[in-house]
Amino acid sequence: MVFSSLEFIYLFLPPTLIGFLILRAMGWERGIIWWLIAASLAFYAWWSVAHLALLLGSVGVNYAFHRELVRRKSKAVLAVGITANLATLAYFKYADFLLQNVNAAVGAELPMLGIILPLAISFYTFQQISLLHDTYVGKVEECDFSRYFLFVVFFPQLIAGPIVLQRDTIPQFKLAIFQSRLFVNLTVGGTLFAIGLFKKIVLADGIAPIANSVFALADSGQAVPLEAAWMGAIAYTFQIYFDFSGYCDMALGLARLFGIRLPINFYSPYKALSIVDFWRRWHMTLSRFLREYLYIPLGGNQKGETRRYINLFATMVLGGLWHGASWNFVIWGMLHGCFLTVNHAWSGSVGRSGLFDAVPVVVRRASAQAITLLAVIIAWVFFRAETFDGAILVLEGMFGLTRFHQVSLWDPILADTGLFWSQCLMLAFVVLFAPNAIELVRKYRPVVDMHQIAEGLRALGRKTFWRPSPAWSVAGFVVALTGIIQMYRLDDLTEFIYFNF
Repeated sequence: MVFSSLEFIYLFLPPTLIGFLILRAMGWERGIIWWLIAASLAFYAWWSVAHLALLLGSVGVNYAFHRELVRRKSKAVLAVGITANLATLAYFKYADFLLQNVNAAVGAELPMLGIILPLAISFYTFQQISLLHDTYVGKVEECDFSRYFLFVVFFPQLIAGPIVLQRDTIPQFKLAIFQSRLFVNLTVGGTLFAIGLFKKIVLADGIAPIANSVFALADSGQAVPLEAAWMGAIAYTFQIYFDFSGYCDMALGLARLFGIRLPINFYSPYKALSIVDFWRRWHMTLSRFLREYLYIPLGGNQKGETRRYINLFATMVLGGLWHGASWNFVIWGMLHGCFLTVNHAWSGSVGRSGLFDAVPVVVRRASAQAITLLAVIIAWVFFRAETFDGAILVLEGMFGLTRFHQVSLWDPILADTGLFWSQCLMLAFVVLFAPNAIELVRKYRPVVDMHQIAEGLRALGRKTFWRPSPAWSVAGFVVALTGIIQMYRLDDLTEFIYFNF
């Protein structure tokens, strides 16, 4: 069951919300918490009852580590807790990948374990590691088991994030928050959910077939002509943008229905003027986790420029590997590590020299944005391709290096390129110029950490967009209805891309 499924919208969400409203009216704080826990576990079990035991075990074991760290700040207890979490993640996510590489390296024939990746294990593992660390350093006092339980399994953020820290949500799990501003919470939450549903079903899934077709042929070993390669790469660039953006909006909206604000995770990343800026806007909670719990402990930028670049590169490689057990993800992380290193080196030398001060600001900004987006598109090729050879074939096509291709295979894709490029222009306008969902409802503080986007909000000036009104209610209803109608038309339900990580 995904947020963008009829089962979720018709069978899961209404009874969950009704139960919450009844308990809210009764003023039963503990009942609300356990009701949301039960609903979240049912949501997870819909996917896999077998893996529910692993999730419950992870919660129980990590809470025991948390209690022990509250009792005594033991580095050994912290090390054992983090090691246990990472070992579990490594076994389920990387054991078969390791065996494949050992077989390829030494010519062995070790049998694969055939492990099925548990849903959300990357997300709830990172959340609990962060809490153990913060407990050890004194940022977290002891919290009761029910709030800890809900912190881990709260269904709007369980499957694909955001990666919440205890300071994001645990302080909100109290009756005063659950009972706050019901009408505003329902209207803001419903609006965000409707926008996210439209992004996912209409925009992301609408352009996905082109990306799927191009990369499927490339992964099968077919050389890719120039236009088809760019169509595939750009289609995926828009697909993953609206897929992940849609998921983030829906997660924020679902949490807000219950009065809870989640941390911001996505903020118009294709408007970024540098790769550094991109990573301040894309999967922001993953960036925060990697910075606070990996990059800074490695030494960050406190041990000289060379060490800084090594730490930065290592962090991005591990961030790539976090996305999946594939060398393509590692290469994607390496590329972004290189991009970030170049970005920092440029900013520290040429950027401060004033060499381009004579160039008009609008030209500098447009050039920076175009270069950043081009780098992101190139890296997305490795992120999307199932094989290394497939990624190389697409890149060869993009740079005009393809010498031969079977035209018949590409005829269906290239049959109506005019329609495709028109669609891309429309999507580009939305991405680059339209306000995002958070900006749209900014007056109602849709995220817990609005300060992170203060600069972007200042750039909007005093503009007020969405407000609870009949006109906006009709608009939201039409957007939601369009998404639901499109769901009926789909032959196959498509998961969110980040559900696979």
